[in-house]
Amino acid sequence: MEISPKADPPVCKIMDYKKFLYEQKKREKVLKAKATKVVIKEIRFGPQTDDHDYEFKKKHAEKFLKDGAKLKAYVFFKGRSIVYKDQGEILLLKLASELEEIGKVEQMPKLEGKRMTMFIAPKTNKKN
Repeated sequence: MEISPKADPPVCKIMDYKKFLYEQKKREKVLKAKATKVVIKEIRFGPQTDDHDYEFKKKHAEKFLKDGAKLKAYVFFKGRSIVYKDQGEILLLKLASELEEIGKVEQMPKLEGKRMTMFIAPKTNKKN
């Protein structure tokens, strides 16, 4: 097996190829286990969500962000409620401003079909 092809003369090593493949798979598995998995939690609102429901869902959003998960907040417009696009955007911006201490907005509210979506990522706390 060639170790360093650019060296002069090239460095080679005699070894069992199956053992080499096994060790390589093992190393990749360990690296994959150490990789951080991004968890995305969703919270759904309606364009005319009541204050109590909003507060209830905001508490859940705070919990998700404190646990380190990304948050996908969206307003779902059913039927003719699409005429309240501005109310949906106001609701999402209100949520973003109230969660400012724990998370930062990755994507501002954006209308995609019947959904207005916004992403909030948790703020990373640098420990000294």
